[in-house]
Amino acid sequence: MATSDSPKAKDSTQPDDWRIATLSSLRRLIEQADPDVVEEQKWKKPSNPDGVPLWSHDGMICTGEIYKSYVKITFAKGASLEDPSHLFNSSLEGKTRRAIDIREGEEIDQEAFKALVRAAVALNEGR
Repeated sequence: MATSDSPKAKDSTQPDDWRIATLSSLRRLIEQADPDVVEEQKWKKPSNPDGVPLWSHDGMICTGEIYKSYVKITFAKGASLEDPSHLFNSSLEGKTRRAIDIREGEEIDQEAFKALVRAAVALNEGR
């Protein structure tokens, strides 16, 4: 069973490395930024039976995906969010979404990330 510390139940087909730790760390930051956040697993398929974590509060905030060489956090309405710390580094051309790709060895500004989560919640709430 998956817990908040492990994004997926471990089996031989899942990455057991920095990507799991990175996604777990981001999960904790999201929960710290918004204690009322709801996490669901979406888009389950044979190649990814556990699905993709999606966090919401009065609408979608972001999703987290593990790829071979990076972890991607995509903010559903990221194009509408201020990003003074310039965390967004992917999906910059889109009119709606923005993403943060984190590669092995990279660290994210935790306070700036939590500020993005809080801003996304405020946008969802119409504030």
